[in-house]
Amino acid sequence: MSVTTALAIYFLIWWITLFAILPWGIRSQGEGGEVTPGTDPGAPTLARIGMRLLWTTLVSGVLFGLIYLVYTFELVTLDGFPGIPNMPRTTIR
Repeated sequence: MSVTTALAIYFLIWWITLFAILPWGIRSQGEGGEVTPGTDPGAPTLARIGMRLLWTTLVSGVLFGLIYLVYTFELVTLDGFPGIPNMPRTTIR
């Protein structure tokens, strides 16, 4: 796997993980009972975006590491899936 491919895969994992982590532990102003005038009641009271970015980086790093190990050691191959014909391996010249 080239460095560019690895960075692209990590970026995709990081972005998807960010959207999975964003809603964790968020309390809206409506739930807290203190709505600031001029804001939506569904707006978060304390977003703590820095902590969410840190968690996103940690979780996506672990996920990327697992995916990289599976790819490197060929733990999952197309041969293990039923219904997929065995395709001959070809090398790009």
